[in-house]
Amino acid sequence: MSKFYATCGSHTLVVATADAQQAAMRLMDEVLGAHIWIYEDETLGEQQRRDHLVLEALLHLAPSVSVSEIGNGRSDAGEFGVPELLEQWHQLMTAVSRMFVAAGIDAERVLPKQIEAWVGRPLPR
Repeated sequence: MSKFYATCGSHTLVVATADAQQAAMRLMDEVLGAHIWIYEDETLGEQQRRDHLVLEALLHLAPSVSVSEIGNGRSDAGEFGVPELLEQWHQLMTAVSRMFVAAGIDAERVLPKQIEAWVGRPLPR
């Protein structure tokens, strides 16, 4: 695994992944992880979830994620469009949500309460 520097607007992430695209997707996951609740809300439809993510991306992300193996602010490893990454992230979260439902796990209670309190705290980078 290589070390990558992913940057999108004011968001940066240093991560070890197999390739640059995985680093870009990991940055998207960091930014959008707080919005996982939209996949637990059964009253929201597919388009409403997608619209929510697009609005969040417009408010908080630049149009692309630049990934480098040298340092922040460079794009030697690749430039990835946020719309494409957003769609991939949305498809992944939709599939995971469907998998939980198919397994009989309550969509609103994926994690036990004691773990949710710990998960809610920001982790050091």
